[in-house]
Amino acid sequence: MKKPFMNFVVDHMTFLVEPRFYPVTYALFRIIFGLGDEDIIYNKRRKWPGENQEKSMTFAARLGRYEGKPGLDQSIIAVVQPSEPESQPSHVREMLKTRGGSAHWQHIALRTPDLISFHQYAAERGVNFITPILKDAEEDLIQVFSGEWKLPQMPPSGIFFEFVQRNPSKELLEKISSNREAFFRDKTFLGLYQEKEAEYQSKKVRPFIDDELFFEIEKSLAGKPIWELKSQDFRLVEEKMKDYARSNKATVQ
Repeated sequence: MKKPFMNFVVDHMTFLVEPRFYPVTYALFRIIFGLGDEDIIYNKRRKWPGENQEKSMTFAARLGRYEGKPGLDQSIIAVVQPSEPESQPSHVREMLKTRGGSAHWQHIALRTPDLISFHQYAAERGVNFITPILKDAEEDLIQVFSGEWKLPQMPPSGIFFEFVQRNPSKELLEKISSNREAFFRDKTFLGLYQEKEAEYQSKKVRPFIDDELFFEIEKSLAGKPIWELKSQDFRLVEEKMKDYARSNKATVQ
């Protein structure tokens, strides 16, 4: 049965593009999606070592919003380009190269009414997270990032999930009108950017579930087409996931 903390809605998404595509993407967002200055939540710039000029790393745009529910009912996309010099490693550049395209979606952030319960539920079933639950007391936001959605022994996919919970106070809701960063901060971006860069530099990108658990699930499904899978099949798989998580936790301890 669906639990209350599984009532997910999309909070925001991250879109990776090649440098040549980046300014064109910005123009298309402004023109085709009708964005004004007030809809650009942030434009994060950085001057890399050895570079003379700043480069834009990312911009976040609010594509739409519903009247009467400021902050929570809006569509937000963060666009990111590999801004590092060519001589410097870049996980964003590597993600684009691996996917073999000029643009691709990186992660989607799903908002839950109870992140703590969801995190515990997922971890007890073998889901990997690359960060602990992060809390931004100033913005009344908590969030956590999962491992990448990838096949065993395959290159990183560059695709993962973020899970967030927002509990805005009256004071915070009033703050939105004067502070466009209130519900989407560049500090969040920088923290995640550094975390993913460290993963790619170490060549140890953590998957959403461990390879061993993937094989266990695959074996349990026994090659059945998805339309033949029944509730008992999922119960069996879930028990294997829980057994794996318990065993793995005991080994770590």
